[in-house]
Amino acid sequence: MSRPLLVRTRDELDAGLRTHVATRARIALVPTMGALHAGHVALLRRARREAQVVVASVFVNPAQFAPGEDFASYPRSLEADMDVLAHERADVVFVPEVDTVYPEGADAGVSVHPGDLGAVLEGAARPTHFRGVLTVVAKLFGLVRPDVAVFGEKDYQQLVLVRRLARDLCLPVRVLGEPTVREPDGLAVSSRNANLGDEQRRTAPALARALAAGIEATHGGAAAAEATKAAEAFLAPVAGLDTDYVAITDPELGPAPASGPARLLLAARLGGTRLIDNAELVLGTEHG
Repeated sequence: MSRPLLVRTRDELDAGLRTHVATRARIALVPTMGALHAGHVALLRRARREAQVVVASVFVNPAQFAPGEDFASYPRSLEADMDVLAHERADVVFVPEVDTVYPEGADAGVSVHPGDLGAVLEGAARPTHFRGVLTVVAKLFGLVRPDVAVFGEKDYQQLVLVRRLARDLCLPVRVLGEPTVREPDGLAVSSRNANLGDEQRRTAPALARALAAGIEATHGGAAAAEATKAAEAFLAPVAGLDTDYVAITDPELGPAPASGPARLLLAARLGGTRLIDNAELVLGTEHG
């Protein structure tokens, strides 16, 4: 099993891409913050199906963490990550230092404003988060120049915003979403799950069950308000779980439709760990 080419600087990345990219070869980018898990594996496999060259980035982006958040304690495991990337046949792995990505500092220089969508849901709880996410994604798109980029649907608001970034800034990259990967008990896989204690880990699947309760409520043709109440009612009595929001929107995170495809999103805290999840649902139509 060959190891991917690990590069740390812009010049090394350019040289690595020249080595691996043949004429008209398609490039797929998988941006990560490391601590790779089964969800990242799904992204890498999608990338391999979409392109001849797979580039992964491993960068814990300081610009998307507010003061007091878990930047310093975010799990970092590069050696283990490289084993995963080798197994999934990544070609180039970009592992930059902060000053490579942000020569003027993470709080200086030009940044990408996420617009109104960056101020709701996750953006309401983390007001600077999506500016940091979109800025680093724009930089990675400029550095790697991919044809496609693959993101997970677990971070659904992020996926929608990255698609808007590519569309609104006329960036020549197709942004693909990959379905959420779950543990056997339904918990969406996440690097932050490692921060859960044993009791918290037993509680965490309540988020997925609340989604199921909201979806079940739509099977009789329920509207958004009834489905939201069903999910909220499931979460309310769960000990140790502090619910932040339960919301239903259209697939682009606009107002919920009266009927048709929609998205149920929720967030909660277990101790010091913030968990998010979401699912597709259909409103206003009885299911057979």
